[in-house]
Amino acid sequence: MEAGYGTWTSPITSKLCTESGVDLMLLQVDQDPHFSDTVYWNEVHFNEGGRYVICSADRHGKITQWTPEGFNARSTVHEYGGGDFFVYQGVVYFTNFSDQTLYRQTGPEAKPEALTDTSKSFRYANAFFDPKNGHIFCVREDHEVVKSGAKEAKNEIVSIKDGKEQIVVSGADFYASPKVSPDGKKIVWVEWTHPNMPWDSTRIMVAELTQNGDQVLLETKTQVAGGQDASGIDWSVIQPSWTPQGELLYIGDQSNWWNLYLVKESGEHVNLHPVDAEIGGPQWVLGRTAYALEPSSNGGRILTSFGGEFGIIDVKTKAYKKVETGFTCHDRYGWTAEGSMYCVAYSGTQFPQVIRVDASTEQVNVIRVSMEPPVDNGYFSVPEKISYPTTKAETCFGLYYPPTNKDYKAPAGELPPLLVRAHGGPTGAFFTSLDLRLQYFTSRGFAVLCVDYRGSTGYGKTYRHRLRNLWGVLDIDDCCEGVKYLRSKGLADPKRTCIDGRSAGGYTTLACLTFTDVFQVGVSHFGVSDLEALMKDTHKFESRYLDILLAPFNAGGAELCKERSPIHHVDRLKTALGFFQGDEDKIVPPNQAEMMYKAIKEKGIPTMFVLFKGEQHGFRKSENIQMCLDGEFYFFGKVLGFQPAGLDLNLPIDNL
Repeated sequence: MEAGYGTWTSPITSKLCTESGVDLMLLQVDQDPHFSDTVYWNEVHFNEGGRYVICSADRHGKITQWTPEGFNARSTVHEYGGGDFFVYQGVVYFTNFSDQTLYRQTGPEAKPEALTDTSKSFRYANAFFDPKNGHIFCVREDHEVVKSGAKEAKNEIVSIKDGKEQIVVSGADFYASPKVSPDGKKIVWVEWTHPNMPWDSTRIMVAELTQNGDQVLLETKTQVAGGQDASGIDWSVIQPSWTPQGELLYIGDQSNWWNLYLVKESGEHVNLHPVDAEIGGPQWVLGRTAYALEPSSNGGRILTSFGGEFGIIDVKTKAYKKVETGFTCHDRYGWTAEGSMYCVAYSGTQFPQVIRVDASTEQVNVIRVSMEPPVDNGYFSVPEKISYPTTKAETCFGLYYPPTNKDYKAPAGELPPLLVRAHGGPTGAFFTSLDLRLQYFTSRGFAVLCVDYRGSTGYGKTYRHRLRNLWGVLDIDDCCEGVKYLRSKGLADPKRTCIDGRSAGGYTTLACLTFTDVFQVGVSHFGVSDLEALMKDTHKFESRYLDILLAPFNAGGAELCKERSPIHHVDRLKTALGFFQGDEDKIVPPNQAEMMYKAIKEKGIPTMFVLFKGEQHGFRKSENIQMCLDGEFYFFGKVLGFQPAGLDLNLPIDNL
């Protein structure tokens, strides 16, 4: 059937996007790998208000749900959470969302028992069970001190045993990944201080661990890796762990790329697979496992992913073997003693799914699919990785999705409307995972460009650090140059160019619309409009982030905030702009969107503002996600002058 781009009817509805699947989050195996050949993960149930539910499956794929109604296995340490649960000898330990208390659950049908004081404003994450001493070591975020007048919460590593808590490590601003050595004599962790983020300058610390009764004692604390090198270049070191022999592993970016290092007894740091590709990623959330050790006595192999592929490193020979699984991207790993390797796998044509790979035969079995293909793949757009020239004679990267719908073709000579997407972070990146919320647009006749602007991860430290002091400059350039590139290829309509983004991507959206004339319409999802307000009113984790992205407030940052904040330059804005915002957002408070909306409304520009009650930073309730999708597409159609097919909406749009 012939029809204009943007007017195509699609079976990929907003309801289908949320109610026919789940999001897969943390994946774990038992911390005692010899206990059982079982994999555990938590998944987001959108039709239950975004509740996080822990599930497990044996090697044959039999799935069991653990988290009972009334519980939500989601931590909010750093507000972004992660590290929500762990398993030791078949017992699940998890943080419950409503009270942030750590619970113990002995079986799928057992009632969870609180291990920590429910009356205290403590949050727990990223825990590890030490079998030698019977302690749980974890990151604790203390909000009790805020009640007493402290400016920000206090982060620590604590031990928990028999209901008693003890502060083990404190003094730094942030902590992650506490792990005890196999002999129980050492503990390792990651720490960092303001203004650094975990992808800037972090330190891996090791201390001798002893016990006096119920008291845990640390001695001879030493820095093993990280900080700055002799040239003053920052090291980001993340995700340490111990081999069965007690040697230390970690991910570090000394070579410009996040590679895997082994610390030998001699103190030498050996890059096990030097390559211009990365494992791991920015530690926005805690607890994700970018590699897994073979749990045999010799610990001779490591399962990991360089640039997304599924690979195995031989520790002794440093030989690397790629394993073909039928997927292009893999992360979140576990390896059991019975020879099962588990991970989350996906590709541009496959939804994220938990898979099992037999370590001996390399046979692949799918355990859990986040979403069964709900429609024919003729409605799915397959992404193309692209690179294009950008400002300062540099190169930017992205993913291009052409409009695709097997039932339609556009009239000859018509160019498709283009939706540019700016990712959050801004230290983030786009992945080639099949995403119905993106296919919602391509199946209706939109081309989509996902921009990995300078500052994104996955392209080495130099590219990742490129946005330092230049947020609100290079990201704007890269989005605009991407549009120009696609127009030069005849792939986008110059008169129908849209942009959207979430969080920091929302800021880039607002800035592109305010400071350039490339776009005709945009939508900001909980985006930043006032950088100074963000500096003064956000959570601890990101409270000094802008010191690096812009400059410290009293050292030029105040001026840069005003110069690059869309709210101070509404006079330059000429394009329609919509907003979606959660009223409980602690990261980008609602006033950020409200200020911009009111200013645009007073100027007479078409605008729309939707506030969701009970939502935080990122929407998890199915009805709200549906409204975001339908509302954004409806807004684009009304502004650009086409009738959005299949939408029965009447959202109020001011000044239209």
